[in-house]
Amino acid sequence: MTEYSVIDDRDEFERACALLAAGEGPVAVDVERASGFRYSQRAYLVQVFRRGAGVFLFDPPAIGDFTALQDAIGSEEWVLHAASQDLPSLRELRLEPTSLFDTELGSRLLGHDHVGLAAVVEETIGITLKKEHSAADWSTRPLPDAWLDYAALDVLHLIDVRDVLAEELIAQDKVEIAAEEFTATLTRLPKPPRTEPWRRLSGLHRVRGARSLAVARALWESREEYAQEQDVSPGRLVPDRSLVAAVLAAPSSKHALASLPDFTGRASRTQLDRWWGAIEQGRATTDLPKERVPSDTLPPPRAWSDRNPEADVRLKAARPLIEARAVELNMPTENLLTPDHLRRVTWEPPAPPTAEAIGAALEELGARHWQIEETAQRIADAFVEAAQVVEAPAEPGS
Repeated sequence: MTEYSVIDDRDEFERACALLAAGEGPVAVDVERASGFRYSQRAYLVQVFRRGAGVFLFDPPAIGDFTALQDAIGSEEWVLHAASQDLPSLRELRLEPTSLFDTELGSRLLGHDHVGLAAVVEETIGITLKKEHSAADWSTRPLPDAWLDYAALDVLHLIDVRDVLAEELIAQDKVEIAAEEFTATLTRLPKPPRTEPWRRLSGLHRVRGARSLAVARALWESREEYAQEQDVSPGRLVPDRSLVAAVLAAPSSKHALASLPDFTGRASRTQLDRWWGAIEQGRATTDLPKERVPSDTLPPPRAWSDRNPEADVRLKAARPLIEARAVELNMPTENLLTPDHLRRVTWEPPAPPTAEAIGAALEELGARHWQIEETAQRIADAFVEAAQVVEAPAEPGS
């Protein structure tokens, strides 16, 4: 049986922080949220393990201020699995590592076939974890004992896993690569908020006309406001498909809206006045959204031969070289170079497309130095080859 302490009052919290401060070596950290249940991405449980101290499960709503924990472990290396998922929730609590070891990212760089936590734990130290509570509603109080056991195991073995992966990184000469990737994860800025987030409404492509789009926008914004107010995941109130169904049906009255069989969700009837008010607002507004909005998204590669034939030739020359190098390095191609970065420098390359210029373009897109060193010259060579293909005279009779 796993031994752990559940910490939900200030005195216990202070004692736990003192024990962690006196522990040895890196600190394993994990977070449980209530994604899909709550509107926020706040942490509802923070798990911490350190050798010489033990496993502690901290209850953020009960504790509130986590300054003492940051003071106790903030200067140590933190070990997380898929850190980019947990860092935003930790930062909401003002918990911030100064150095990081990401066991999921490390496993990717090492070429492991499966990089989920359970798979990595089993492959590195031979212990089998059950993942039956990963999608649970962690805002539940009190938390069931089985959930707490599961949460404790998520950090109990993480330091041992880290040590095995660290040895593998040395053996594959990837210590510096991993350090650069871990730093990039730790320092990556959050994405700026979308200017029109309502356009991500699933099924919106079925809606035609600016007026109907205005109704969809009003319904989405009304649901978002209510979801934030109730701290409930928006889709649990009224799913996207129901909002779109209401727009497409164009009901003539509140009663007609209530009669729509496809307008479902636990708040579809209890908040009927809210939804009808949003529909009326969308129908009356003079601020109509554009039916088409500009996007910096590139066309899918299958369309390049028609849209940008020269770029198509460049991509077909460059991509196999990057894939071959990824095989040589024993890592996924997307970890060697983000596919979108390759597509962007291929679609509109710098002039002249030297290795240095391509490297500068990749750096501006966010590529790390090691990625540029591994790929820029190969991409430049591919572009030379592609230019020769484009410039070659057509065969007679072709």
